Amino acid sequence: MSKKLFVGGLSWDTNDQSLRAAFEAYGPVDDAKVITDRDTGRSRGFGFVTFASNDDADAAMGALDGAEIDGRRVRVNEAQDRRGGGGGGGGGGGGRGPRRDRGGRDRDNRW
Repeated sequence: MSKKLFVGGLSWDTNDQSLRAAFEAYGPVDDAKVITDRDTGRSRGFGFVTFASNDDADAAMGALDGAEIDGRRVRVNEAQDRRGGGGGGGGGGGGRGPRRDRGGRDRDNRW
């Protein structure tokens, strides 16, 4: 089973290839991706590395957490699954709440 690692604190100069090269010393890397800003294309300073082997991923995490990659000290942790959604806009103001009659009951829910 594969294991994905989060790598934070990356240099702006780190790219997918140099990230992969830093981790391949610990075993075969399935995927290495530096996350970039969609507007500027510039690195956002973090990325993900996926190993096929849990043991290889654990070895890389132990060895590289706190190590220097491209002149920056990085943090390496097991990646967490995204929890739904993921941002989006802030939405509208929300209005003034449900309409109420004089008795304090919702006027919109008549049934």
